[in-house]
Amino acid sequence: MILGDICTRACKFCATKTGRPLPPDVNEPLRLANAIRTLKLSHCVITSVDRDDLPDGGAALWAETIREIKKTNPGITIEALIPDFDGKPENIQKIIDAAPEVISHNLETVRRLTPLIRTKAKYDTSLSVIQYIAASGIPAKSGLMLGLGESDGEVVETMDDLIKAGCSILTLGQYLKPGPGYMEPAAYIPPEKFEEYGKIAVKKGFEFVESGPLVRSSYHAGKHVRSI
Repeated sequence: MILGDICTRACKFCATKTGRPLPPDVNEPLRLANAIRTLKLSHCVITSVDRDDLPDGGAALWAETIREIKKTNPGITIEALIPDFDGKPENIQKIIDAAPEVISHNLETVRRLTPLIRTKAKYDTSLSVIQYIAASGIPAKSGLMLGLGESDGEVVETMDDLIKAGCSILTLGQYLKPGPGYMEPAAYIPPEKFEEYGKIAVKKGFEFVESGPLVRSSYHAGKHVRSI
């Protein structure tokens, strides 16, 4: 996770600290690239806090980080799990131009529940981000947390929205409360239900689907890239 550990948003599912972040560390791209080289990674998933305090939401440092990782680690593949950048195309384009193998943005939940669990983020803004990514030719990926009170019909409708936006990789996992003061799960979805959702998603046209209680957005991420 880049751009610090303090987020400018306060989503009800996320345990990341909320507040006023420190200024970006200009040396972070090189430090991260060197750490990846030391660990001898062949694939990495980069994410970040939301930085609404920055004019570009941190997009320039995002792009620099991706380029530095590729420069320092020839042959590595990267998934960029990005915030919504307020849906501004010029900021999303900076990530696209840095050419990660996959760009991911999590829709998180169905339309009806979005205002209840996400603060500034909007359902349609996130869809527009995914659509912009997909139109660039870079595979677009997204993820949903289940067990927040969504219906079967809402899950299927969300899959349809993602397919229409051009999303090709989908992860479905169980929402788990990260600590006191966060939303309580409305349900614990059984494994067989996740399996059913996974089959539906494949029939809808997603190229890769990971669906299970313990699935998270980076689950088997390297496998997807190798297949692409």
